[in-house]
Amino acid sequence: MLEQESWQAALLGLLQGATEFLPISSSAHLLVLPWLLGWEPLGLTFDVLVHGGTLAALIIYFIKEWKDLSRHFLRIFIKPSTQQSRLLSALIIGTLPAVLVGWLLEGLIVTYLRTPAVVVVTLSGFALILWWADRRGTQVRELSDVGVWDGVLVGMAQALALIPGVSRSGATISAALLLGISRADAARLSFLLGTPILTAATLRSLYELWQAGSGAEHPILPMVIGVIFSFSSGYLCIRFFLRFLQTRTYRPFVWYRLGLAAFILLWLVLGL
Repeated sequence: MLEQESWQAALLGLLQGATEFLPISSSAHLLVLPWLLGWEPLGLTFDVLVHGGTLAALIIYFIKEWKDLSRHFLRIFIKPSTQQSRLLSALIIGTLPAVLVGWLLEGLIVTYLRTPAVVVVTLSGFALILWWADRRGTQVRELSDVGVWDGVLVGMAQALALIPGVSRSGATISAALLLGISRADAARLSFLLGTPILTAATLRSLYELWQAGSGAEHPILPMVIGVIFSFSSGYLCIRFFLRFLQTRTYRPFVWYRLGLAAFILLWLVLGL
């Protein structure tokens, strides 16, 4: 039993890290894979820890950027027109829509929208949006051009990612592309903007686990394996993705989303 849980933990951790930062929706994969394979959940503690693994990968990869931005925090009020101050202001303001929507609608989303049928619609619908944004975007702007208004619009897109299948990175990258930001810098903006909200969500989940006293009844080994795999695959995925976008488009991810949506739909129709 423990061996089976360890393999399951390794696969789910790998899947979490590989899909969290690509515009293909980690929530869709983590919802659909156990449903397809008939796996029993490994528990909320496991889910929180593997998300923490990908968060750690994100923070470590961008640690230099965050150190630089933190030194400019007070300049938001003193010299708000500087490049770093504008970007930091955009990240702070862009985090607020997801926090507000999550606070108001989380119960509704969890109760009614975490279904394979919803995932089919969001995977395919936002695949078309990503395709359109990738074609329509002018790519004349860089991360250094990002301002508060960009943060507001991309932050509103990030709030949509609370719905399974939308993809946080997919929604924010699409918004950034439509604002004229280059492909690679759109991804970097998505990663930077996602750090505060992912940190807040992880800390909140850890607090809820502590309040409930959960976790002691679950084996430690699968959790450790899940964290290792989510961190490793997440870090490598960020590195690969940013290099990939230097010369390639988002089209492969559009086709992948459409293919996955078609597969899930076929599975539902056939009643497998």
